[in-house]
Amino acid sequence: MPARRSRPEKHDEAKQLRRDPYEVLGVSRNSTDQEIKSAYRKMALKYHPDKNANDPEAADMFKEVTFSYNILSDSDKRRQYDSAGFEAVESESQELELDLSSLGTVNTMFAALFSKLGVPIKTTVSATVLEEALNGVVSICQLPLGQPLSRKVEKQCAHFYSVTITEEEAMAGFVCRVQSSDKSKFKLLYFEQEGNGGLNLSLQEDSAKTGKVTSAGMYFLRFPVYRLDRTNLIAAVKDADAAFFKKLEGFQPCEITELKPGSHIFAVYGDNFFKSASYSIEFLCAAPFVEEKENLRDVEAQILTKRVEISKFETEYREVLAQFTEMTSRYTKEMQEINELLKRRNEIHATYTTAPSTKRSTSKSRNKSPFRESKDGQLRDKKPSMRDRAKKKKWFNIRLKVDKRKPC
Repeated sequence: MPARRSRPEKHDEAKQLRRDPYEVLGVSRNSTDQEIKSAYRKMALKYHPDKNANDPEAADMFKEVTFSYNILSDSDKRRQYDSAGFEAVESESQELELDLSSLGTVNTMFAALFSKLGVPIKTTVSATVLEEALNGVVSICQLPLGQPLSRKVEKQCAHFYSVTITEEEAMAGFVCRVQSSDKSKFKLLYFEQEGNGGLNLSLQEDSAKTGKVTSAGMYFLRFPVYRLDRTNLIAAVKDADAAFFKKLEGFQPCEITELKPGSHIFAVYGDNFFKSASYSIEFLCAAPFVEEKENLRDVEAQILTKRVEISKFETEYREVLAQFTEMTSRYTKEMQEINELLKRRNEIHATYTTAPSTKRSTSKSRNKSPFRESKDGQLRDKKPSMRDRAKKKKWFNIRLKVDKRKPC
């Protein structure tokens, strides 16, 4: 009978069967982040479970495409893979994006419960929405600059908007902002127009809580603008120290820094589990916001400097924390030893006595002597109690009528 293979052996075999992520996505090692993202979107759409419900090979391919993209889309993991292969990548921490539209009611309820308990659930745009956009069959609303619009979008659905900017407006910079006053979850999407009239998803921003609202924005200001990707915080959600030191790791430059004159397509995707998402969208030309642009460049430069400082501080913090932990353990041990020595000392002190260490039983204490000792040391009879006197009179307590006037 052949011996069963252990889990580590199966895991090692699975690692050996993995294909090169560049080969899986069909890109070269010199590909840009945008080229990698575009390749992933097309392949994920092709092998998505929604379109291949009864095809296990397509499901495996979808997992492989997602796994490869998770490595190449992260600059640190991509660099580690390029230098040392899969061994340098923590594959166990890879998280798949969930398409809520394909989970079903029961699984969606579980996902909503975990999200309510504070477990971050990473979701992706529905394959149906992406396919309709790629085929160019979506309804697009024209929205002028500087005119906000408030609407509601159903869960796992999207509202598409078109905005046209001039060359002067493109040179000044362009901003798209969306916010929800009732803290709905949504995604802000930017699509590039294909030659055949279809739309290919290029940028995506998840909404985040900022004060009393949830918001998301895209800033095309003709200089590097950074975005905060919170994906790395999922693994560190239970570790406060790790969450602190990883907080700025996801601070990465946006793939696109400027837009060309012409029409551009954006969309708001409802990312709630069960209900529609309320939102307000606005397109702005950045020309009147000169001071704001300078302030943004300044504060993001400070954040980058702080990220380097925090990286150095982490090493110092870990060393001091290790020393503190060691000192705390020694403190506890020394306190236990001191208390034990003092206890032994008290026990030794208690042995210096001539009194017998006998213990009277409870039965003896109950049997009290019929005599009590007087002040001069003599024993006197104890007076009988009322109960005892009643017992003595029990046998001769006969009532006789006697006339006291007559002599006996």
